[in-house]
Amino acid sequence: MSKLSDEEYSSSTSSVKYAGFFIRLVASFFDTLFLAVPLGIVVYFLSGGEWFDIGTYWHNMQLAAAGDPRALSTQPKTDMRWEMLFEISVLIVTVVFWDKWGGTTPGKRMVGIKIVDAKTLEDITNKQAITRSFGYIASTLPFGIGFLMILFRKDKRALHDLLADTVVIYDNEKETKEN
Repeated sequence: MSKLSDEEYSSSTSSVKYAGFFIRLVASFFDTLFLAVPLGIVVYFLSGGEWFDIGTYWHNMQLAAAGDPRALSTQPKTDMRWEMLFEISVLIVTVVFWDKWGGTTPGKRMVGIKIVDAKTLEDITNKQAITRSFGYIASTLPFGIGFLMILFRKDKRALHDLLADTVVIYDNEKETKEN
């Protein structure tokens, strides 16, 4: 990865369009739909139904739909071995997509955004990808404030972006190919 001089960095960042909170939220929804849900289904069936008690989840959903305050009084049992397999699978698949698709996942690709190194605006390294993934934990606690930072920062970086030295931008290459 080549480092940009201060002058090159300044001129390259002036033409960058940072991806904001809502477009990133849409990309996350698509990633959940096309990555996490299929992986979850595979892990659930591999566990033989031991990963979590789907009956209790279903019962709680029915109570919640009816407005019953007891909807969250009973938490389903979760087998942490299968939960860890799911979480590690999501991490691995996400990092593989970032590596092979130049900082995108299916969701990010669908909405035309990508993750790049904050200093060089080039593809992220595996170290940055892993740091960013674990950084989601910090962004979530407390109350998702690390994600909400996107709304208030000029460069639209979340806490996990700051930790990994990454930024999410609109993919100019995709726009160039479409025009």
